[in-house]
Amino acid sequence: MGVIDTLNRPLRNLRISVTDRCNLRCTYCMPAEIFGPNYKFLETDKLLSFEEIGTLAASFSHLGVNKIRLTGGEPLLRRNLPQLLSILAEIPGITDIALTTNGILLPKLAEELKRSGLNRVNISLDSLDEETFRRMNGRNVSPEAVLKGINSAREAGLGVKINSVVKKGSNEHQVRALAEYFFHMGITVRFIEFMDVGSTNNWQAESVSVMEEMLKQISSWKDIEPIKGEFGEVAKRYRYTGTDREVGFISSISESFCSSCTRARISAEGKLYTCLFTDSGHDLKELLKQGYTELQLSDRLAELWKVRDDKYSEERMNRKQKRNKVEMSYIGG
Repeated sequence: MGVIDTLNRPLRNLRISVTDRCNLRCTYCMPAEIFGPNYKFLETDKLLSFEEIGTLAASFSHLGVNKIRLTGGEPLLRRNLPQLLSILAEIPGITDIALTTNGILLPKLAEELKRSGLNRVNISLDSLDEETFRRMNGRNVSPEAVLKGINSAREAGLGVKINSVVKKGSNEHQVRALAEYFFHMGITVRFIEFMDVGSTNNWQAESVSVMEEMLKQISSWKDIEPIKGEFGEVAKRYRYTGTDREVGFISSISESFCSSCTRARISAEGKLYTCLFTDSGHDLKELLKQGYTELQLSDRLAELWKVRDDKYSEERMNRKQKRNKVEMSYIGG
């Protein structure tokens, strides 16, 4: 059974945050001056249990969702995460389970994650330059720690893509270096325009390195050609001419993809968000407490999706009032 919203967008993908905590303090997501030692993260008893996540995921599957992505915070900080993967892998209709991570803990966990049902990972790496990366991640972590995680994921048989947020004045000079490095490894990089997710990352339009600028850097090194993607894909895909290797761009600022967004998001404490840039969610944990069955939850989720009319990125520049948006570390990317 499928369901569409007021703008004729189907529900196909579910992103589930399993924790709001992270072991890095990236400037565009969890700046250290805000998320410091005294910051109050969610208590463990406030998080959705694995059984609750499984029930919600199964309810979404009845509505046509077949892809699930686990996010955070840093999802690998959630204890016993392979147990959750085993639950999700058993849900009929779920054909793809992915995870977004900074990769630092993958050397310890990659093989078990693969055995438990994980198909692929998106690993964040914003620079190969030591000084630039240490500054951006806020924890003085070397890019070598992430590269070890990338190698571990590949050795375990997981599909791997790289996510690189590009911020003008910080790491725009690293676009070509990242593209070259991962081209030779046969790994796709997706360059992401610095987005105004949340309210604490000091987003300014002049800090955005747009897709067109990044394309010029890569094209100066190697010819690329556009690939037509499927409906609902957020990345604009390009192929290196004469090869089967790709590079992608997520251009939420310069070229909105609101019209084809098929994603729902659940926060670590069980709130449903129908837009990455929203300011409020719907409490699904409360419905679980009330004893809603899997099918009753599906009916309620369908009701919520049918009235969805979010298109923040299309309206960003015309908004007269600022919105206090939910933080990326809470909702997942």
